Amino acid sequence: MKNLQVILSIFAAMIARSTSDTNMFGGRCSRRDPNVDACLLRSFNNLMEYLKGGAPELGIEESEPIVIDELSIALGSGPDGYRATFKDIHATGASNMTITNVRSDLETHQFQMTLFGPHISARARYRSSGVLLLVRASGGGDYWGEYDGVKAKVYFRGTPYTREGRTYLKLRQLKLDFAVRDIQMGVENLQNSNSVLQAALNLFINTNAQELLKEMKPELKKDLADKMLRFLERILEKVPYDDWIVD
Repeated sequence: MKNLQVILSIFAAMIARSTSDTNMFGGRCSRRDPNVDACLLRSFNNLMEYLKGGAPELGIEESEPIVIDELSIALGSGPDGYRATFKDIHATGASNMTITNVRSDLETHQFQMTLFGPHISARARYRSSGVLLLVRASGGGDYWGEYDGVKAKVYFRGTPYTREGRTYLKLRQLKLDFAVRDIQMGVENLQNSNSVLQAALNLFINTNAQELLKEMKPELKKDLADKMLRFLERILEKVPYDDWIVD
């Protein structure tokens, strides 16, 4: 019976250890390494690849699609100002993003990552009201967007603490920003509309795609930052800091 208890204890320790397996990072990085940022670049990309299909042991679901409940834009003021609300936004392609650069300050536990994605697609339902191109554009329909050359920067800062003899990192701050090189987007299946209005709307949307994205950006950044914050919190809570940074 005593031997059985020993075996079970070893087995339990192995299971607990598997939730912080350094294989998900491809190994540890040494803070003494003069090229530690290059090591972290490899480690973070290995982690992204590991998490693509989800990681139940970390409480992380499959990375696609990214779902955003609602975004709104406003063009112009007054009773005839154009307003549009996008709901149930589903975005795919973010899992193909890679980290292209990492900058770290390990003394203050600060990290900045630059990411690049070749293409992201989005689909949503939308409703609008007001006047656009001298035409009353009230109604609803389907929105689509194709975004090429997506570049993002994520900054986060943590504070180390000890739990059960291991060092972990508590997330204290996170910031996110992004830019898109080329955008194509439009609307279709408009309610209470006609082909002439739909063509006019799509011409306006594509001609002013960057400006429209600029209007969406504050809400979009906030929602994506919240999602990224919860994502990192799950990882940092489960995976000890000394599993990816040593010395």
